[in-house]
This record gives sequence, C-alpha cells and structure tokens, in this order.
Amino acid sequence: MKSVERGSNIGSFYKLSTEERLRIVQEFSVLSDEEVQTLKTGALPGASAQRMIENVVGVLPIPLGIAVNFLVNDKDYLIPMAIEEPSVVAAASHAAKMARAKGGFKTSSTEPIMIGQVQLVKCPSPRDAEKAILSSKQEILSKANQQDPTLVSKGGGAKDLRVRILPSLTGTMVISELFVDCRDAMGANVVNTMAEAVAPMLERLSGGNANLRIISNLADKRIARATARFSKDDLGGGEVVDGIVQAYAFAAADPYRCATHNKGVMNGVTAVCLATGNDTRAIEAGAHAYAARTGHYSPLTRWSKDENGDLEGSIEIPAAVGIVGGITSVHPAARISLKILRVKTAKELGEVMAAVGLAQNLAALRALAAEGIQRGHMSLHARNIAAMAGAEGDMIDTVASAMVKEKKVRLDRAKELLTELVSSKSRDASHKEPHQAKKHPN
Repeated sequence: MKSVERGSNIGSFYKLSTEERLRIVQEFSVLSDEEVQTLKTGALPGASAQRMIENVVGVLPIPLGIAVNFLVNDKDYLIPMAIEEPSVVAAASHAAKMARAKGGFKTSSTEPIMIGQVQLVKCPSPRDAEKAILSSKQEILSKANQQDPTLVSKGGGAKDLRVRILPSLTGTMVISELFVDCRDAMGANVVNTMAEAVAPMLERLSGGNANLRIISNLADKRIARATARFSKDDLGGGEVVDGIVQAYAFAAADPYRCATHNKGVMNGVTAVCLATGNDTRAIEAGAHAYAARTGHYSPLTRWSKDENGDLEGSIEIPAAVGIVGGITSVHPAARISLKILRVKTAKELGEVMAAVGLAQNLAALRALAAEGIQRGHMSLHARNIAAMAGAEGDMIDTVASAMVKEKKVRLDRAKELLTELVSSKSRDASHKEPHQAKKHPN
C-alpha cells in the first residue's frame, strides 16, 4: 500500500476503535496486512521463542500501545510502547501534544560508543602495566577490529583504549577498556568478542591474569539528549509550573523521591525499549548508574521556569539500543514496531526514547503538581477491576465510572454494581416485552 502523508498529531486517538487505530498506523507506517495481523495477535512463533531463551513453556503477551502527537526535530513519530501500566501511553501522548505547541522536542546524541572491560588481576606493577598497555594501543585496537571487519567497514569498530588502576577489596586491579563504535547495533556481542580477543595480549603486556572480559552497561559514552518547552497556560497556570519545578527540586535533594522520579522517566523509555526488542535490563541499569555517577543519585531530567513563566525541560540518558541484531531481528512485533517508528539509525532511536522519557516525566510531575497521580491511574484501573468482576462491553465503562465517582475502586463494589446493573436491565427488558408483543405479533 502507498504511504499516506499525515502527522502524528491525531485528536482523540484513544476514542477510536482498535481497528480504526490500526488503520491509521498502517497508513502512517505502510504496514502490510500480515503485519497488522501480527500486531492484533501479538504472535510469537513457538520456534522463535525456543531460540530466544531456555526451558520455554509459552509466551506472555504485553499490551502494545501507540503514543501520538510526537514531533521530534520537526519529524512526526508514532511511538510503539509495550507496557502493562495504565495511563502511561495516554500521558506521553498528552505531554507530546503540549510540547508540540512550542515546537516539539529537540534532540541530539553522541556517537554509539560502548565500553568493553578486561579485568587484569595480580599484576606485578599496575603502573608499569598501564604504561605497557597504552604504548601498545594501536596493536590492541587492531586486534579488536579484526574480530568484525564488517562493522569496521561501516565506520564502526574499536576507536580508543583506556586503562584505569582500581583499588579493590581483593587488591589493586588494572582495568583495560575498549571504546567500540557499535553503529546501529546495541553491541553486546561484538564488544564481548573484542574483549575476549585482546585479553591474551593484555595479559602478556601486564604480567597479570585476565579475569572478566565483558561489556559495561554504564554506557556513558553513548548519550541521548532531549529538550522541550511547555506553555504555562497549557500546563494549568503558573502555580502548576512552580509545583513541577519544586517537585524536581525534591527529587534532586532526596534519593527516595528521586527513585520514583526516575521510574517515571523509565516508564516511557523502557516501554519503547521493550516494544523494539531491545534490552530493558541494560537500559534500566545504565540509566540508574548514570543517575548516580557523581556519587549522589540524581534526576535524569532537569526542569526550570523561563523568563516568560513557561516550563523548560531536558533529559540526558545512556542509550544503549540497536535496530539490528538480537531480538530486533527475531521478534516479528519488534520488527514492526521499528517500522512504525521509521527510525533510520540506532542514534535516532535513542533520541526518540529520550524524548519519550522527558514527556513521560512531565506528565507525571504535572499530575502530581496539579491533580494527584491517582486520578488518571484510577480511571483505567477501575476498568480493569470492572472486567475482573465480569463486566463486558459498555458495562465495563458504566461500572468503572460509578466506582471512580464513589471513590470506591474495589472488586467487591464492582460486583455489587454489576449485579445492580444486570438486574436493572432485566427489569427494563421484562417491562418492554408485553408492549413489543402487541406491536409486533407473531
């Protein structure tokens, strides 16, 4: 099918049926009918699952939503988000709409450099080992790059070498670190392979023993950044702006609050990470380690008020993600998610994820400052409770609305309301039957 030129600014997307949403996504991303069917079913072939992990007994589907309204570097995006938590997708979409009014998100990123570490222990002289290793840097880099000529031909490969002398509980270690440009891959496999390959050379140069040879998930050389501006009027006024800035200051001062602040950021980042088949544990570990890099656990985002009283936000986050290799090449839904995103490079994917993280954080802080986080959560949670009680179709919304209005979102109350609703409909039906019989005799 042909691409339909349209933006991501789609009003009332949440009110559309699943079929209507899929049609819009299909047109926007030029999906085939087969790909649409895969999204509907969340199908993961058993053979693929068997190759992904051990001891497979089944699969666990996670809802895949689409966040709309995202404008990043003047380009429209529909954002696939795989997550089970209510209100996250809607919150990101709403925050993106507010950012759009001020020009959307502006992003940038560093080169896709990952770090491979070789731990050298029992070195006779750590300082001499450091000098010997650095003096042979080009030889070491050449050995590393022999492991993946294809990556090197694309502009990637081992680019630099760092040596750190590290005191530890078991003695002084010499840590040799390869800086590897992974291009459009996340890079774990190639970095680990390079670290393994150079380890014997490092042992010879240092006189020590190579122990661990592995990638670091603190990808502080592979950073994505995003900024956005939000009108104070769209946010709900100057008091809301002040409340958001104060909430940020709370997170900056207190690790207990900061953990929840950053969890809100990762609601968005991890949902995109999972949807695209990337390593959620790596991205989470890297983000939280980066937040603590100064010795104080700090927010991944920054918020301030500008001279006009509007809100300015920024985010800086490690973006160890790829668009080739790994599960991105195996899982059909992950491949489709990347097609929906229409990203061309891993750097672009990381920047989009940063924008989503900033949007998600803004939405959470605004809810806390303006109306309380439970309002949005409770609406969707109430629908889940209504469904658990046995409600179907329109009854789900009726029962959920009643519980939210009463502020009694509980399973027992949902069952009571459902019983009342069913009884009421039965009474109405019985009252209508005689009249209908006279009007439409057999």
